[in-house]
Amino acid sequence: MEWASWSDFWDMGGYGLYVWGSYAVTAACILMEVILLKRGAGQTRRRLKRMRQWEES
Repeated sequence: MEWASWSDFWDMGGYGLYVWGSYAVTAACILMEVILLKRGAGQTRRRLKRMRQWEES
């Protein structure tokens, strides 16, 4: 597919809203997944630390 201008590229033949909206939703989902994974990893580390302290006492 060839575009005559940047405007044509962003418009994507009339499907620009769908195409770029899909990219935005996908990027938001990936970002949310990374945030949730980091938060979960922190919670797991804290839980393991508490378990080790409990075992030592």
